[in-house]
Amino acid sequence: MHLRTVRHELGISPELTELARVRHWVRTVLRGFPAAVVGTAVMVVDELTSNALRHGRAPYHVRLLAGAARVRIEVDDGAGEPARRKPPSDHGGRGLLLVERCAAAWGQLRRPSGKTLWAELVTDPGPAAAHG
Repeated sequence: MHLRTVRHELGISPELTELARVRHWVRTVLRGFPAAVVGTAVMVVDELTSNALRHGRAPYHVRLLAGAARVRIEVDDGAGEPARRKPPSDHGGRGLLLVERCAAAWGQLRRPSGKTLWAELVTDPGPAAAHG
């Protein structure tokens, strides 16, 4: 197994129908990873992307940085306002809580042209992942 991280990027339109394309893209990029990792990555990227499409502004980009021990998911949008976790209700509020529970780490970065929400998933529970 190599230790090199491979970067994949996908630009998406502001339509919620893009979520199916993004999920398919994640499954394709992560082919060969354990099924549990792929399933979690699909769920996390779906939450981060749907949040960006619902609450952010164009342009939107999704990145996967896939390495031997971790997969980093990054979703960019053009809105400068930080994402905030809301209390769960009948209208939502579970997305970032789900990301927090599934990811080894997550957060957001402000950029001059918007923000990036990111999450890291452990792909290899060996010693390299433990020291993260």
